[in-house]
Amino acid sequence: MTTALNLQVDHDPESLPRYIAIEGPIGVGKTTLARNLAKTFGYQTLLEPTDDNPFLERFYQDQRANALPTQLHFLFQRAKQLKELRQGDMFEPVGIADFLMEKDQLFAQVTLDDDEFRLYQQVYDQLTIDTPNPDIVVFLQAPVETLMERIRKRGNPAERGIDLNYLQSLSDAYTRFFHYYDRSPLLIVNSTDMDLVQNPEHYKHFVEYLLSIKSGRHYYNPSVL
Repeated sequence: MTTALNLQVDHDPESLPRYIAIEGPIGVGKTTLARNLAKTFGYQTLLEPTDDNPFLERFYQDQRANALPTQLHFLFQRAKQLKELRQGDMFEPVGIADFLMEKDQLFAQVTLDDDEFRLYQQVYDQLTIDTPNPDIVVFLQAPVETLMERIRKRGNPAERGIDLNYLQSLSDAYTRFFHYYDRSPLLIVNSTDMDLVQNPEHYKHFVEYLLSIKSGRHYYNPSVL
């Protein structure tokens, strides 16, 4: 099993985490890491199809007017993906996801007004989503200035309207959310100085650390290693 970084994983397949969720704000590298880990472990990916959301570009241009349809579209997408994951392996889902279902409500609280959030919550409750618990959750963090630079470099036209204030509020919401998160083992990662695409040593060390975690809350800060 390899990635583009040609990492060999010398572990008993039975000891590997079967379902890993990667989380963090826009621009932090969730999808890239999810794809690399999926190649390393030979797993399928469960990725947010942001390009399929017809409201997203309009949301970044005018958040107030487009928050609710954007949020509901993502909610239905994520619920459908998790339902399909359950159907594919009813008892023990296997895969690498670049989102947590619980994150959907985090975004809703940041972007919706009180009346919209009440409507959103009613829809969410009616979906009765059976969310599998990941074997481990990876929360990627970086300063908002770093996130903005990464967003700028990848040049997605839909993201041109993202501003620093929105990104800061989103990062703060993630920090509050994971301060209390305890449904799965949690690895909180300072990704500021990590290059998990071009640097084999960074990626190898990260994967080894990830595979050592079986329970609890852990912090990974490669800048102080």
